[in-house]
Amino acid sequence: MKCLFYFKDKSKSRQQNSAPELKNRSPPDNSPRAVKSSGSEASQRSIPELYEEKAHNLRVFSFSELRNATNDFNRMLKIGEGGFGSVYKGFIKPPNGQGEKTVVAVKKLNRDGLQGHKQWVAEVQFLGVVDHPNLVKLIGYCAVDGERGIQRLLVYEFMPNKSLEDHLFSKAFPSLPWKRRLEIVLGAAEGLAYLHEGLEIQVIYRDFKSSNVLLDENFKPKLSDFGLAREGPADGHTHVSTAVVGTYGYAAPDYVETGHLTTKSDVWSFGVVLYEILTGRRSLERNRPRMEQKLLEWVRQFPVDSRKFCMIMDPRLQNQYSLNAARRIAKLADSCLCKNPKDRPKMSRVVESLKEAIQVCEEGSPSEKRTPDYPGTNSVDSDKNPDQIGTTESARRRMAHLASLSENVNVVGRRRFMNMQRTKVP
Repeated sequence: MKCLFYFKDKSKSRQQNSAPELKNRSPPDNSPRAVKSSGSEASQRSIPELYEEKAHNLRVFSFSELRNATNDFNRMLKIGEGGFGSVYKGFIKPPNGQGEKTVVAVKKLNRDGLQGHKQWVAEVQFLGVVDHPNLVKLIGYCAVDGERGIQRLLVYEFMPNKSLEDHLFSKAFPSLPWKRRLEIVLGAAEGLAYLHEGLEIQVIYRDFKSSNVLLDENFKPKLSDFGLAREGPADGHTHVSTAVVGTYGYAAPDYVETGHLTTKSDVWSFGVVLYEILTGRRSLERNRPRMEQKLLEWVRQFPVDSRKFCMIMDPRLQNQYSLNAARRIAKLADSCLCKNPKDRPKMSRVVESLKEAIQVCEEGSPSEKRTPDYPGTNSVDSDKNPDQIGTTESARRRMAHLASLSENVNVVGRRRFMNMQRTKVP
């Protein structure tokens, strides 16, 4: 699931060649853009223009500094690896060289050509501009062109609890409790909403997945890896035409088929992760039976309003979850996964829906027996429909029936014993 799939982009990339060389770039496109966050008619600046204002906030490291910080990129300090290269845990000194060292994550890109460099530039520019508690913080970078080739490195804040992917799918980590799962996915939604609607310019993340949701010491989620991020469409345009890149199982089908990128592409990916949160299953698992390999196809067999719905829930939760809230999350996921991108909700609406689900979870209890009506649907757990009683109530009735059978057996046994005793009397 970590591999990327690429289709050759015949159009010229709009990304700049190097973040430190922005002053030498070609003149920016000054065409007016709609400012989504404020509704203003003012001209909207591009990411490179915004970066120029904030570039001074990033620290420029020498290669030797980062080599020393990671003990010469020691394998024992490697904490991640992917198509971009490797990530190491490092310890850097303050800019003035005095004081305690800070723990950081150092991403060292593979020196395999232009594509890696473009993603490095994108990360520097986007993370140099954005500022949100649910987006990973970029501390600085290193760019060296020498006789031995190019060196491109990024230095981030360290996230000690790894990723959402690790905690959902790896048995090496304890299972995430139900409420914590909802809090994590809410934070991730707020990060996406900020990118889509909270900036002067719209940003499309383009690679939302559980492995890119990192967790700090308090399990607060932060989106990472902005190498595939793109600016949203200019004023008067509905989408950005681009090469199809991303992770199989998360990319929106309309984007894969047409190359038309919008914020609704991110919304689809978010819907996939919502089902991962519910089921504890990856979007694609080749080692499962054929009918269960693709998550979205498998969950369709268990409609949200059916009694079978609880069968999709992650068994590692051990039934410690709110069934009402789970149904709400599943219905939200279904809305994010609408075939028509226009029918998918904005991330700001997704955030509100998640807050409502968390409130329902807090007001209810893990052993809810019925689910109240969800707006726009008919509840299956209604007192007026005795044939549609929830699984918990059915189980209770079966247990009561078994208890009554046991009691009858005991009565019959006592009668037989008394009859036997009577036959022994002379």
